[in-house]
Amino acid sequence: MPRSERTPAHFAWYFLQLTVREALNSALDEEMARDEKVFILGEEVALYNGAYKVTKGLLDKYGEKRVIDTPITEMGFAGIAVGAAMNGLKPICEFMTWNFAMQAIDHIINSAAKTHYMAAGKAEVPIVFRGPNGAAPGVAAQHTQCFASWYGQVPGLKVVAPWNAEDARGLMKAAIRDPNPVCVLESEIMYGVSFPTSKEALDKDFVLPIGKAKIEKEGTDITLVSFSRTMTPTMEAAELLAKEGISVEVINLRSIRPLDVPTLVASVKKTNRLVTIEQGWPQHGVGAEIAAAIMESDAFDFLDAPVVRITGADVPMPYASNLETAAVPQTADIVKIAKRTVGAK
Repeated sequence: MPRSERTPAHFAWYFLQLTVREALNSALDEEMARDEKVFILGEEVALYNGAYKVTKGLLDKYGEKRVIDTPITEMGFAGIAVGAAMNGLKPICEFMTWNFAMQAIDHIINSAAKTHYMAAGKAEVPIVFRGPNGAAPGVAAQHTQCFASWYGQVPGLKVVAPWNAEDARGLMKAAIRDPNPVCVLESEIMYGVSFPTSKEALDKDFVLPIGKAKIEKEGTDITLVSFSRTMTPTMEAAELLAKEGISVEVINLRSIRPLDVPTLVASVKKTNRLVTIEQGWPQHGVGAEIAAAIMESDAFDFLDAPVVRITGADVPMPYASNLETAAVPQTADIVKIAKRTVGAK
């Protein structure tokens, strides 16, 4: 049977179901086994197995010298982690939410991101800052901000945002092995979601390149670009649009910095239309950067419609569930904007 005629059922033997939480946990476990310099620290990462159980079982396996519970002081334990990285260790610094990393932003940027440059390349800071980023249900404004555009602006940092289990494993392992500071922006909502994961992705040396996007679905009429949690409504929208005869190309950014501009440009040259989707605020957002990159590239002359951004509402996140839903992009929003962009009614 030709490969093009095979259904997903023909490949079922090749994939295993894995939650994003399990993917992250297995990546951490394998990298700690691979390199004794790797250790984890943060609030509740050890005895409690992590606030979101991402570090479950690691204390029992690697001991309290490599899985370290810290006091509730992000500035304190982030500073310890950066100092350890400067001295040859490879810390994984967990924030219970990236919103709380605001307390540690001086160490992330001034201590970690800038050191390699300021030391004329003579010092490295191989550190991973990780934790949930963006919206989560019922936790209001101080727990739900997306920081992708903030950290994506900083020279010296690499910033990745996994969506599915394959992303989580491959990007986490790449981040730990990278000699630079890497911010891993996870999604609390996605931790318990299962994805079919290939046997290649389960290999202990499976690593995804930082700075490379993935075309999750090929199409010819319009390009939808997203990352992390908003990939789910984006993929749902693409399927609904396909039923109406609109062929959608979906790009999963995976990496916020570096940004894979060549993949975006090639897609726009093919589809001639672009819509970006993110949970973050509109002003100075990831979508704004993508729009500028397309405008400044040779893809500009291929556009048949203006680039459109779908973002979170320009307000602090409401607590009420109905307002919370209205404040972040939903599948129906993406379908509506995509149809308008291609001129469909």
